[in-house]
Formats: sequence, structure tokens, C-alpha cells
Amino acid sequence: MNDFLKAARALLLDLASTIIFLILFLLTHNAILSVAAGVAFGTIQIAIQLIRRKPVEIMEWLSLFLVIAAGTATILTDDPRFVLFKPSVIYAIIGVVMLKPGWLLRYLPAIAREAAPDVIIVVGYAWAALMLITAAVNALVAIEYSVETWAIVMLIFGIATKVVAFIAGFLAIRLTARRRLRAMAAEKREALLTSAGVHPQASLRAKSA
Repeated sequence: MNDFLKAARALLLDLASTIIFLILFLLTHNAILSVAAGVAFGTIQIAIQLIRRKPVEIMEWLSLFLVIAAGTATILTDDPRFVLFKPSVIYAIIGVVMLKPGWLLRYLPAIAREAAPDVIIVVGYAWAALMLITAAVNALVAIEYSVETWAIVMLIFGIATKVVAFIAGFLAIRLTARRRLRAMAAEKREALLTSAGVHPQASLRAKSA
């Protein structure tokens, strides 16, 4: 769970410049001011990490590049929708990365990895598909509708789909692992729990759950 929250926090920070742009634009309707604030925030994010001598991930450099490129295009064309494409690029990249089989394994406890590795892989693919779909939806809404409509649609769609996917994936893995543990012979279950670093008494809880 902690690793998942860290990943979500990292993504939110990557989108922070876009969020700042959106809030300012909705409040002021000033594209130049909004873009300048977004670019400045992205630049400061990178600068702080460099000053602290912390590694800057490729995604962070890409995020800054996209803000600057989209911001420049916005100012030159007076069309703020260019900045709205940034989330699509990020979602698409994350979706492609999530196509790697088993990427979700390291985020889950050992007992889940041992009892339901196939389900975890399927859930990982489902997350990849969701990210790619979100990228497409974001681009479509950014092209066809106003910034205000984009903000409402992506806020509802973006949050709702991720919450549903998280809950559904969590339940699928948890319920499958419990069902398989209950179906195992006692000796095999004890051996699996021990190899996963779970106290043997956990087998009793698995049987009664």
C-alpha cells in the first residue's frame, strides 16, 4: 500500500504544474499568466532536486519539457488546450510501462505474490489498459471541448475510474488468495505461509475468513 501511495504521489507531483495552470486559468482566464506559473513551478521542482543533489527521474524531465513545449504553443496560438495534452502523454507512458508482466508484484505482500501471481499480472494489465484509455479520453476531451468542460470531465472520470480500479483489483487479489489458501492441504498451506514470512497461525485465520 505504501509503495502504491508513493507512486500516486509521484504522479500527482508530475501533474502539479498542469493542475496549477488549470486552477489559475479557471480563476483568471489569462493563458499567459497560467502557463508562466505552470512552467515556473515545473522548473522550480527540478531546481530544488538538483540543489539537494537528488536524482531527477526521466518522467520529471519529460514533464518539465512538456510544460515548456505546451506552454510555448499555448502562448503563440492563444489556445490553452495545448497544456491539457500533457496528462495524456504521461498517462500513455505509464500505461506502456505497466504493460510489463508482473509490474504490480513488488507492490504487494509476499503472501499475495505466492498465492495469486496470475491474478496480480491480470490486474496489472487492467491498470495499463485504464491508463491508456484515460490518455485517449483526456486527448479527446481536450480537443473537442472547453477547458472548463475538460476540468469537470477529467476530474470525475480520472478519480472515479482509478478508485474503482484500485478497489476491484485489491478485492480480486485478496479474495483469490484467501480462496486458494483455504483450498490447500494444511501442510502445503503452512509451507506457503512460512515461505512468505507469515506466522503459521495465519493459516487458521485464512481458514476461518
